[in-house]
Amino acid sequence: MKVIVIGSGGREHAIAYRLSLSPKIDEVLCVPGNGGTETERKCRNVKPEGKLIESAVKIAKEEKVDFAVIGPEDPLAEGIADAFWNEGIPTVGPKAKGAALEASKDLSKVFMQKYGVACADSATFTDKAAALEYVQKKGAPIVVKADGLAAGKGVVVAKTLAEALKAVNDLMDGSAVGDAGKKLVIEEYLQGVEISVLAAVSVTPENPAKATIKPFLPARDHKRLLDGAQGPNTGGMGAVCPLSDVTEETMRLFDERILKPTLKGLVEEKMDYRGFIFFGLMITKDGPKALEYNVRLGDPETQAVLPMMDFDFAELCQAIMGCTLDRFDMKWKSGFQVAPVVVSGGYPLKYPKGKEITFDEKKISDAGAKVFIAGAVKDNGKLVTSGGRVLACSAHGESFDEAWKKAYEAIGGIKFEGAFYRKDIGLPGAAESN
Repeated sequence: MKVIVIGSGGREHAIAYRLSLSPKIDEVLCVPGNGGTETERKCRNVKPEGKLIESAVKIAKEEKVDFAVIGPEDPLAEGIADAFWNEGIPTVGPKAKGAALEASKDLSKVFMQKYGVACADSATFTDKAAALEYVQKKGAPIVVKADGLAAGKGVVVAKTLAEALKAVNDLMDGSAVGDAGKKLVIEEYLQGVEISVLAAVSVTPENPAKATIKPFLPARDHKRLLDGAQGPNTGGMGAVCPLSDVTEETMRLFDERILKPTLKGLVEEKMDYRGFIFFGLMITKDGPKALEYNVRLGDPETQAVLPMMDFDFAELCQAIMGCTLDRFDMKWKSGFQVAPVVVSGGYPLKYPKGKEITFDEKKISDAGAKVFIAGAVKDNGKLVTSGGRVLACSAHGESFDEAWKKAYEAIGGIKFEGAFYRKDIGLPGAAESN
């Protein structure tokens, strides 16, 4: 089979790599891909021309692909899955109606409240004066969220009233995230520690009896730039999977209070949602509560979770699209996966590009690590930086300590000018907590 993967980040490199491992897959077209997918076995980068959706559909038809996998949220919100299905191309990724669960924080909260999903109390505002008045009344700490897609930059956890008022002004004035902040969702501050649960989803209006959500192993992203969960927020400085601090009881409560109500809502809203969902959770003293939905796999969590899969990822995709997910048996490797991220100097603010990356292949190979490229491209035969988050170095171990040691041994074999990474991914005190 031939498959097309849409996206250019580390998540898409991990997806393309896992697909390439399947004996069922002959070729993976990466649109547009990156410097990592360009050199991956069975993978081929294809540059889209003009608008992404139209170009991607054209490429898929010309190449006679068997199915598509959509990585990022923006094209999903814009209806790329609808466009592929309309052309008879099966697709892993929700249609636009389902993708709105991430594209609009307000719609997502309305959905959660309607179907009884355990979540933070909130209020929505389009008027800045009213939002400021509400924040003044509620006080801090409080959480201020831009309604629209903001590439991970639209959430402010304000510890002081001054921070909260500034967040309202910055977001609604458009100086922080543009039009995404014209509507705000302001939430109660939940105390606890965050985790991510990625899951496969297969829901269609035509076959509600087969509706299924199957969660993957729990993971944790580390958003802060510096060790000890200090410094500014980023798109993610590394991930670990699974989590020793997540109990069976926590996952039981997640299933009962969050997953099942979510599935009920997808069915009752008659969504065609065949893809992945990301549950951002806060583990509070009262159990897990949903912070947000993402309508795709998380990044960098994907680079830690997918290597733990002890099954054929292409077969999982087929089960999602073919509404047989209820019968699909997910088996997982024992042990742990640790995936620290290497970023460009200056990130998440201004950073240089075009820095050549070199690899000590023996050091990486000896550690058994896999490097997933995010912000790097090939230039005259050399791999050079093109983004803030450059790559993730993912390693497995039967114990967390073994996985951690391997990942950091391998990362020592990766060099470029200004390279920076956290030294504590997965360690005690590294996780963000409220």
